Amino acid sequence: MFHIVLFEPEIPANTGNIIRLCANTGTQLHLIHPLGFDMDDKKLRRAGLDYHEFAAVQEYDSLNAFLTKVKPARIFGVSTKGQKYVHDIAYQEGDAFLFGPETRGLPEKVREDLGSEHVLRIPMQPTNRSLNLSNAVTLLVYEAWRQLDFKGSI
Repeated sequence: MFHIVLFEPEIPANTGNIIRLCANTGTQLHLIHPLGFDMDDKKLRRAGLDYHEFAAVQEYDSLNAFLTKVKPARIFGVSTKGQKYVHDIAYQEGDAFLFGPETRGLPEKVREDLGSEHVLRIPMQPTNRSLNLSNAVTLLVYEAWRQLDFKGSI
């Protein structure tokens, strides 16, 4: 239905939580290297529990490799520097949601390549830096899925 793209994720527990989210929402997970952990990391496995077998996870050497192989219908980056809010978009099946590394966010060059219309932000208090990565991913996936009337859910 949707594609979650983690650009150079650093924290295994966040990726494990997102694997569990993907298994429960029918979303595909794409990991862009380099990763800040090994895929057999104990923290990754613990956070994902036994959901790894139910989630589609693909790895890529670069963002361009992902774009070339998957060819998402649309791609939206999520950044505290975005101008549009995540709830301002009418999402469609096949959309991809791109999130940057936990400690630095999406690089400026990636945001520029996406264009300002495709860089979104999550509303929050003005003095805070950002939400936890797995929380931010969950918020966006459920907003997009809600707009499609939770297609495929029970």
